[in-house]
Amino acid sequence: MNKQDYKIYIVGAGVSGLVAARILEDNGFNPVIIEATDRVGGRVKTDIVQGYQLDHGFQVLLTAYPAAKKFLNLEALELQKFLPGATIFNNGGNKTIGDPLRNLSLLIPTLFSGIGTFSDKVKILKLNALLKKTTLSEIFAKTEKTTIQYLVDFGFSTEMISKFFKPFFSGIFLEPKLETSSRMFEFVYKMFGEGFAALPKAGIEAIPKQLQEHLKKTTIKFNTKVKAVENGKILLANGTKLESHFTIIATAPSALISNLKNQETQWKSCDTLYFEIETRTIEKPLIGLITNEDALVNNIFYHTSIKSQSKGNKELLSVTVVKNHNLSNEDLKIQVEKELTDYCGITIFSFIKQYSIAKALPNLNALQNEMLPSETRLTTGVFLAGDTQLNGSLNAAMIAGERAALGVIETLTSTIPSTSFTSEFN
Repeated sequence: MNKQDYKIYIVGAGVSGLVAARILEDNGFNPVIIEATDRVGGRVKTDIVQGYQLDHGFQVLLTAYPAAKKFLNLEALELQKFLPGATIFNNGGNKTIGDPLRNLSLLIPTLFSGIGTFSDKVKILKLNALLKKTTLSEIFAKTEKTTIQYLVDFGFSTEMISKFFKPFFSGIFLEPKLETSSRMFEFVYKMFGEGFAALPKAGIEAIPKQLQEHLKKTTIKFNTKVKAVENGKILLANGTKLESHFTIIATAPSALISNLKNQETQWKSCDTLYFEIETRTIEKPLIGLITNEDALVNNIFYHTSIKSQSKGNKELLSVTVVKNHNLSNEDLKIQVEKELTDYCGITIFSFIKQYSIAKALPNLNALQNEMLPSETRLTTGVFLAGDTQLNGSLNAAMIAGERAALGVIETLTSTIPSTSFTSEFN
């Protein structure tokens, strides 16, 4: 049978599924992606509302991600970089801290911020040096503990943890207690140290759109829901049955595989609210952190502090809530507006849109950064991709997509093709 004649389906047109398709194409196959929604991206999407770019949740790309360098044309994304620091709101005031070694404009505000002790600053330098020389393989081989325990064990002061580490990494891990694995903390911290947090000029969805644009032999069936996946066949929600030689599930598999029902992925949720504001309280492209323990708001960002492809008439502010709450959408909006006024001195101009994201990040244990192609194989003809296989990150999504595709190819050829896929952009 010719390679083009194999029926290889990928369930899910998120980042992981698109990378899997790219690897299969590069090895001569013509895969078909089945996507439940009307466009690619999965959890990585952007809407245009009132002229503003609204990402589905506050998301950033870390430019140091190895897989991002491998699979993306970072220059073509026109990445808008954040400054390596944060503005911290506490009791009505705000102070800015950051890494003056990477951006000199942060030197004076950091020195006079009064946040953290001299010992904290020494320990940050020590942590930077430690992680700079630690490989990703070494990080993900370490014994896991919670991030909060890691910070305490490292010797950071209570103030430094509560006023910087907790609000900053709560926004990344989408949970307020920093119970996330220390492996993830070291990984993310290392990535921040080796690159920048950035957003494509056209919004976060520019990433999956770019991946889609470079697919030449892949068919994508949009607005098509999958009900179940078995060896050799796929059952669609409309009753259609598809014959399949191989299927890669690039979404949460437990809903599609009957014997995985008791292994359903647990998820972290968050709320992101967008507001139109008259003037910015943070001029530079810095994340704002709310440190008050009772606050629902965790972090804020003025998207108009960086360049965007689509622009509204005023300033665009995103607000992220990671704490659990039982408020209605309207009550949450009212509470968020009150906190922005009380803690940040922000006067709301108008509410634009709220995203309540029930499945924002997978809540995983025993985090990994790598896997063999053979480890993605669930049954004879079913393979698993998606960031749920490794850790909750764009980097993991791309790696898992590549490994699942290589698992299919390995099964077909009985030899592992070169995993040193070289992007045409390198």
